Amino acid sequence: MHLEPARADNAPDVRIECTASDGFAAWLAQSGGSLVVSTYQAGKVAMVGWAGGQVTLLMRQFDKPLGVAAQGDRLALATRHDVVFFANARLLAHEYLEDQPGRYDALFLPRLTYHSGDLHVHDLAYGADGLWLVNTRFSCLARLSHDFNFEPAWRPKFVTDLVPEDRCHLNGLAMRDGRPKYVTVLGETDAAGGWRENKATGGALIDVDTHDVVLRGLCMPHSPRWHADRLWLLNSGTGELLTVDPSDGRSNPVCALPGYTRGLAMVGPYALVGMSHIREKHIFGGLPIQDRLPKLQCGVAVVDLRTCGVVGMLEFTSGCTELYDVQFLPSIRRPTILNADKQAVREAITNPESSYWLRPSKAIPPEPRSVNEAQPGAFPPSSAASPSADIAPAAPPV
Repeated sequence: MHLEPARADNAPDVRIECTASDGFAAWLAQSGGSLVVSTYQAGKVAMVGWAGGQVTLLMRQFDKPLGVAAQGDRLALATRHDVVFFANARLLAHEYLEDQPGRYDALFLPRLTYHSGDLHVHDLAYGADGLWLVNTRFSCLARLSHDFNFEPAWRPKFVTDLVPEDRCHLNGLAMRDGRPKYVTVLGETDAAGGWRENKATGGALIDVDTHDVVLRGLCMPHSPRWHADRLWLLNSGTGELLTVDPSDGRSNPVCALPGYTRGLAMVGPYALVGMSHIREKHIFGGLPIQDRLPKLQCGVAVVDLRTCGVVGMLEFTSGCTELYDVQFLPSIRRPTILNADKQAVREAITNPESSYWLRPSKAIPPEPRSVNEAQPGAFPPSSAASPSADIAPAAPPV
């Protein structure tokens, strides 16, 4: 199944094309949800949805998007200099496009931006006490702050100083019972960029509570996840999805995939695994995945954890070569997301009791002041009584 080419905001010359296998379409149709995929290489966030008969793709422009965290109707996104928080304005989604009502069932609007600075934030994760960040540049787990760029909360015991040197390339975070529990690093090193010297076998999985190394000898690991009482992670440089027994450090391969694996979402008995090409040979050259496969794929694979087989694939065939994160949005079939450049962001108004589109097309035209003293541009009083009232210029671009 070929999807309609997508063009991102502010990037008219970038044409992104992808195909969805029949198996992927069938899985997405029965999943009851949709996907959020980040690609820092293309500078976009992709919303992969289902339109009742076909897979849909919407791309939105962001500056170097990496980690994505989802919690109910909230999303958090790590970008080059910021962490952006979004909320789903469900009542406004139906009327987002005036000429195509009902096209979307979720509308994620930017609500808050933390100016973190260039911390190289990788994974994000919601916990019982809010959002956690993997601060790769400073080799630590961190929290956001109203007073500082970040507040350090944990770092590996072998990292001796809090400095912006990416000493171990801390990248992945697994939460358990609402708390950080496991992290991945590309090297147990304490020198600036030291992990690069032994990237093919220097990766490790670390227990946050004990600081113990659970597993060594990994090849550029990413995306640890705790799911169904088991620990999963991606051994990116070999293109594998693994399970790990934290009690003894034993690992077992679930399956090997045709790409550099990075980005993992667990959905019941399935895993959504992001795959990428390898672009930067000076960093990623000489990895086992390159010896195993002459050509790599970029996309998302659906893996059945019961059979260890791939049941479907979404592949980017043009304009996108590297993914970072994958998240699943349950009970949302066709979402859209807006960046702060969109006019619609300033027209969408929500509060706990109601939501409105403040669109000029629905404003009451002013009357002569001698007849009616209403102010120019007033909106219909009756609109305030309807939570989904459409008070909004022409439809914004998709």
